[in-house]
Amino acid sequence: MKTVLSVSALALILTGCASPQPGNGAGDISVLGPGETLVCKRTTGKEIAALFDRWNQSLQTLEPEAVAANYAPRSILLPTVSNKPRFTNEERIDYFEHFLHNKPVGKIDQRWLSIGCNTAIDAGLYSFTFGTTGQVVHARYTFTYEWDGKQWLISSHHSSGMPEK
Repeated sequence: MKTVLSVSALALILTGCASPQPGNGAGDISVLGPGETLVCKRTTGKEIAALFDRWNQSLQTLEPEAVAANYAPRSILLPTVSNKPRFTNEERIDYFEHFLHNKPVGKIDQRWLSIGCNTAIDAGLYSFTFGTTGQVVHARYTFTYEWDGKQWLISSHHSSGMPEK
């Protein structure tokens, strides 16, 4: 019986169905104990796609704190126009203070969605039009989301400019 439980626990971890719990290390994962039930948030592609709209609307506030509020406390931002990874809320706010000066408006050009248990991925191509200059920048993106029990938050965000002109 112990082997079956161990294999089941490993399967939960590998499929992303283990329940993340607060901890002190980046790899902390808590596996459900005996008698505990994992509850997966029911969602749709439409709901996950709307998370980009929520993030994009927060850009329009021109308030870095409003944009940073879309990110989970333990998340990473690998931004388009900075070489520095952003791991903390303060670092994300710092990035958006500079990025928002250009008054960006994002638009999804092509998307691919994948939905799991309390996680989702939105990846593809997007473009930003900067209100200060009218410049349009095309980039690749990946947003991963996690359900925190109350709302979907960004757990990782990677964006990079298109390499081919």
